[in-house]
Amino acid sequence: MSEAASDTVLGDRALGWLRFLHRKATTPDDWSSAGRPAPWWDDRSTPPVLNFARFDLSESSYAVPMMADVTPAWREVYVEIMDGLLARHTTHWAAIDWLTQIGHDPDRANYPAELVKVWIPEHLAGRYDMPGWTANGVEPWGLAPDPVGAEGNLFFKGWFNLMLGFHGYVSRDRRWNEPFEVTGLDEATFSWTHDGINALLARQWAQRPEGPHCENTKIWPYCLSAAGLGLRMHDILTGGADHWVYDQWLEIARQRFLGITPGGRVEWMALYHDPIEDYTHRAGPTAGLSVAIYLLPQEPALAEILYRTAVDKIGWSDPARPVRSLPDPRFLLLGVVLAREFGDEVTLARLSDYVATRCEPGFFGARADEFGFGFGLGEPYPRGQLNGLLMMAEIGAPGAWSRVFTEPNLAKFDQPTVCGVDFPRLGIREAWNSAPDGVLHIGCYAATAADRGAPTSFRVTQLPDAASCALRCDGSPYHRWRVLDPHSIEVDLDIGDHQIQVFGSTSEASEASEASEASGWRADRAEPSRAVSQAGGAASSGRAGVAAEADQRQFAGGVPRPPCACC
Repeated sequence: MSEAASDTVLGDRALGWLRFLHRKATTPDDWSSAGRPAPWWDDRSTPPVLNFARFDLSESSYAVPMMADVTPAWREVYVEIMDGLLARHTTHWAAIDWLTQIGHDPDRANYPAELVKVWIPEHLAGRYDMPGWTANGVEPWGLAPDPVGAEGNLFFKGWFNLMLGFHGYVSRDRRWNEPFEVTGLDEATFSWTHDGINALLARQWAQRPEGPHCENTKIWPYCLSAAGLGLRMHDILTGGADHWVYDQWLEIARQRFLGITPGGRVEWMALYHDPIEDYTHRAGPTAGLSVAIYLLPQEPALAEILYRTAVDKIGWSDPARPVRSLPDPRFLLLGVVLAREFGDEVTLARLSDYVATRCEPGFFGARADEFGFGFGLGEPYPRGQLNGLLMMAEIGAPGAWSRVFTEPNLAKFDQPTVCGVDFPRLGIREAWNSAPDGVLHIGCYAATAADRGAPTSFRVTQLPDAASCALRCDGSPYHRWRVLDPHSIEVDLDIGDHQIQVFGSTSEASEASEASEASGWRADRAEPSRAVSQAGGAASSGRAGVAAEADQRQFAGGVPRPPCACC
């Protein structure tokens, strides 16, 4: 949106979001029943169904595998972020709705008329629970103390399983396939693993082909499509075959939960289906945007029908009509991401212009080294769910989200890898192994501007033969490194903007040097971090210059920085 995103280089906005997301995920806070999540976790967006902090955890995770595909040779920061998000998803506050909304809502006879009109079956008004009320304990299911093991609560375990898959996509450590405890009712704990949650979800879905429910009595295509992605990622990581339950459900959904004209336009789609009441709550085609983002990697043709119908209906695709947002900004943000995924340049340009002028993009923090969108909310930190979605449009080339699932990069686990980076002092915007020459390309920058010029080091592991390596830095031979073991080296450097290449041998480095000189290569031309972004500032000149131009949103702070880079 603000700059030409690349398959191999993270842009300034993505790096700023990474810095903030890392700070959120690694700053300790208390999600137990005795505490409360830090106020920067978003429990306010899209009420009454998504205004819980756990949806900040899940939607903040979407950028992680996308960034890992851009820097596949540097992933340790993504592992650290996912560990922080997942640890919180095991807690009391992650399951707060399931653990406290017991039985029917005692206030359901007093819902405001405007909410009833949108969310409640007209013939059941006054005696039907609002979507978002989990109703743990109602018949025929009874009280379920385990938020994962429950027959319902799909919107807890489905997204949890997807996040566990993202951890597996960036790390081989399989930490989350060792037993861990999930907090349940009355402080009871229940032991689960990633494989166990995935198997439970597949089994429950096979037993109920129309789909497991989220809140008791309600089946949501939106939640089921996210859960389907979790099954797909688990299959990718393990070679399993559990995604068939989603494929089967999708055929049911085409017949029961979706109205499509013979001309291929959406007339209506189900917000939710209640199998007890045998009632489907219908919405207009705009609702398809929320499903399309998850459907896209699984059934792209149908996802595009949902997307095209929605943007045409709203008018976003028509240059003759002014761009308008809907009451919930989530839908416009999904429109941006999907337009980019589908290569819809007209809609993308129109919505991107709207975002640039109305959504308050800006770098913030003491040194303007973190990035987010303010959305005119007047809050001291970026709204997590909304930013988590919109940042998907800032990472990788078009189609990056889909490719995580359709062209997954698992070869990265066996290739040379950068680790031991002193983040967030030193940052990595580029880390990838080129084929067929096997050169490792590393682009560094000062993630904390105040540390520019300070000494640091990092390691490169999984090299074929460390002793035979040769390095170049900023176009010249580089000798500040040492062999640690047969397959690892350690590199010393000063914090700042650098382009480093790690070659398998001295002869390869010499050949690269000769080729560079013949082509007139210069370090300042080859370094993406020195390109001028459309935001109006040089990417290598620090965040303050950029923030002073188009990205002027300055958040007020209000949440302490972590005491160190890892906690």
